[in-house]
Amino acid sequence: MSRMLDALQPRDLELGPARGAPVEGNWRSAIDENRVRWLVLDRPGRSVNTADRAVLEELATHVMRAEAERPAALVIRSAKPSGFAAGADINQFKGASKAEIEAAMREAHSVLDRLEALSFPTIAVIHGHCLGAGLEFALACRHRIATPDASLGFPEVMLGLHPGLGGTYRSTMVADPIEAMTMMLTGRPARAKKAKAIGLVDAVVEERHVAAAVAAYAKGEGRKAESGGFKARAFSLRPARAFAASQMRRTAAEKAPKDHYPAPYRLIDLWEAHGGNAKAMQAAEIESFATLIETPTAQNLVRVFFLRETMKGLKDGSSGVSHVHVIGAGAMGGDIAAWAAREGFRVTLADLDPKALGRAVKAATTMLEKTLRNPLKVRDALDRLVPDLDGVGVAHADLVIEAVPEKAALKTSIYAAVEPKLKPGAILATNTSALPLESLAEGLSDPSRFVGLHFFNPVSRMQLVEIVSHPAASSETLRRATAFAAEINRLPAPVASAPGFLVNRSLTPYMAEALAMVDEGIPKERIDEAATRFGMPMGPVELADQVGLDIALDVATSLRERLGPDALPEAPEWLKRLVAEKKLGRKTRAGLYEYDADNKPKKGKVEALKDGAKSDPDLTDRLILPMLNAVVACLREGVVADEAVADGAMIFGTGFAPFRGGPIHYARTRGVDEIVATMRRLESRLGPRFRPDEGWERLKG
Repeated sequence: MSRMLDALQPRDLELGPARGAPVEGNWRSAIDENRVRWLVLDRPGRSVNTADRAVLEELATHVMRAEAERPAALVIRSAKPSGFAAGADINQFKGASKAEIEAAMREAHSVLDRLEALSFPTIAVIHGHCLGAGLEFALACRHRIATPDASLGFPEVMLGLHPGLGGTYRSTMVADPIEAMTMMLTGRPARAKKAKAIGLVDAVVEERHVAAAVAAYAKGEGRKAESGGFKARAFSLRPARAFAASQMRRTAAEKAPKDHYPAPYRLIDLWEAHGGNAKAMQAAEIESFATLIETPTAQNLVRVFFLRETMKGLKDGSSGVSHVHVIGAGAMGGDIAAWAAREGFRVTLADLDPKALGRAVKAATTMLEKTLRNPLKVRDALDRLVPDLDGVGVAHADLVIEAVPEKAALKTSIYAAVEPKLKPGAILATNTSALPLESLAEGLSDPSRFVGLHFFNPVSRMQLVEIVSHPAASSETLRRATAFAAEINRLPAPVASAPGFLVNRSLTPYMAEALAMVDEGIPKERIDEAATRFGMPMGPVELADQVGLDIALDVATSLRERLGPDALPEAPEWLKRLVAEKKLGRKTRAGLYEYDADNKPKKGKVEALKDGAKSDPDLTDRLILPMLNAVVACLREGVVADEAVADGAMIFGTGFAPFRGGPIHYARTRGVDEIVATMRRLESRLGPRFRPDEGWERLKG
């Protein structure tokens, strides 16, 4: 949502007579002069509507009143500027049994069934976010009107679930069934225009025309989208669904292995078996949803949801930042500047090389076009991003972010030039990924306002920002830096200055061990396949290529020097030769892998093991356990304060298998004693880098 919509007050929405009506629990209700009943969801004390038992129980009361009253039409919409509804309140799922979930779902379905059965027009007016249960409310209405800013979707798959309030069958019956299934299988939302094109909404109108559109539908004059069209009729036949379902399963398998993510496959099975029969699919949906809630995947993905909320909740007040000045227009600096501009901040981007600034603006344009998908918003963001060859923005900025190469002397020379120009109260931040902040701060006259803001590449996709403290940093500087990270829609993870901080400290052993295995002759494809089978988004060999072999070598060497030779295996000589030959991975189209014309790695087939083939029976543990060991060490050393932030940072910063709930949660689930025993066995075979950290003992408590 844009900042303009976030600032919009509910009075600016067309709420009919319900605008001034008293709040009756979670709903406002009033009837207008045309006998149209307006029912407006407005959960007290919340900026976003969610659906829970109380909301549904109150809706049932309003539906029963409408049955008796028989108004000309019933309109359902939201009073929240942020949107219609953000889905179900998943707190209600915590600790509930399958039987309890099934009973609650049947009650909820009965409410929406009665809404659907009303004999007069029912109209959902949708603005902003309309997700999950919110969209299922709207689908139970006869008509759906969307404003242009509306975004409709089913994100349940992100929680290891599929829609459970009728979305599986109502969406495939009112809209193009293939498009509806794709939305549910991917969790990707559809903007208003797309939603209308596929039949999910009947009309898209500007807010100022909502009242007229409602009046037209109340009189029976509004145009109704054809339910599903030709495709819906074709896919009412099981043979057609069976063919499409087989294709869906193949596509799902490329992104979500069935063993780890059962929800997409259950949804496909539901549709294939019952897609032509709403009642049968409803019953199957309820049973399947309740079953999925109890699976480890759903429980862990719900945990990940709350980890995200915990990290968002670290924001305490406003950052007070409106102008950001970024020094360094390389890949990271340019992306940080572009993202801050995207999120509404005025940004000046400084570099001594005008060509670097030009490349940064070009890259920013590409990123903004992909993520905003609105020419006016792209234009506005680019207007806020100002190339600054002379660095004049420093004197006006509330936050200055240095993002130059990882050379301590270069960084400190920049600070010496910049600090005297900072205005009172301005924060000076570094994007260093590994250099100790206490050393970088030594020459500053006021180190209390110096902090680390460690972004991850690519900034537009990686949600994590490490907020790196050091002994001289003030609590106010850290508070404001944390708030700024949240304000640009990133997840802050407070960490202490230490070798590699948290994420690089933990991820480097994973990559270094993979390279040691390559050195032993184990095929790199087999190593990567083991990691992705565990649930990592990318194998460590491919990741090294993507990061850049020069950077991977530099970080590993630096960490080994600072942590000691027992911490990591020594870098192979052939890796050093590749770096010397400028075969640095994806960015040079040659590294550990060769790359095709689309810059994708050319991977050999992972053959079944045969006698004499190079492998290692502990291959997966050799990759994953050093990573866990490093996280445990960071907790013991106080690099990260608690397990929740550690798990969240590793999930959102490295892609650690979300369905496992985070590295510490995985360790507890698997068993601390079993992991420690495995590491001691590996230590005896492979050396001290597998020695269990002392912090494992604390996890037993």
